[in-house]
Amino acid sequence: MGTEHSSDVKIGAKTAHPAQWILASSSPRRRELLERIGVNFRVLTAHTEEISSFTHPAEVVQDLAMQKAKVVQTLEPNGFIIASDTVVALGGEILGKPVDALENRAMLEQLSGRVHTVYTGIALLTPTQHKVDFDATQVQFRKLSSLEMDWYASSGEGLYKAGGYGIQEKGMLLISRIEGDFFNVMGLPTVRLLELARALDLELVPGL
Repeated sequence: MGTEHSSDVKIGAKTAHPAQWILASSSPRRRELLERIGVNFRVLTAHTEEISSFTHPAEVVQDLAMQKAKVVQTLEPNGFIIASDTVVALGGEILGKPVDALENRAMLEQLSGRVHTVYTGIALLTPTQHKVDFDATQVQFRKLSSLEMDWYASSGEGLYKAGGYGIQEKGMLLISRIEGDFFNVMGLPTVRLLELARALDLELVPGL
């Protein structure tokens, strides 16, 4: 990641080229995904209460993503901001993030043998425009044994994660099938992010 200011923007062929984006998230997974696709960015964490007046998961994640983006914009009014929020919903109910092993195990029991949906909202916010959207992925959990649930809950990996698991780590052993964007389950649907940037005539990745 570079050290240029995000307010420096070059215009060419109808597309604006932000010198640097701001990721409004402390998530190591989102940071990793942006680094892997070559986005020039820096991190500025958005501290919000993560409370939405909406109830449908798709609306909740878009609302929370935009809240994060707006908080960062108060600190960087000339910034080009990427914000995201992810929830896991089972039967339309948002499960939240477990704070201890007991809560994590109870969540695994709910998910075991069932299909749930991972929703991620993305907000792009610039000094003059914004765009918000979401993606959704269906995830099928295996029927987990008591030993497997105890093992994963005691690992601590699922703590403070949406739905109580991480698909890119030990949690991959819990899952039998997904339908949709794998990276959406990690917390940042990169193709949808690219589409949003292009809809705003902004270059997400240099040269693309």
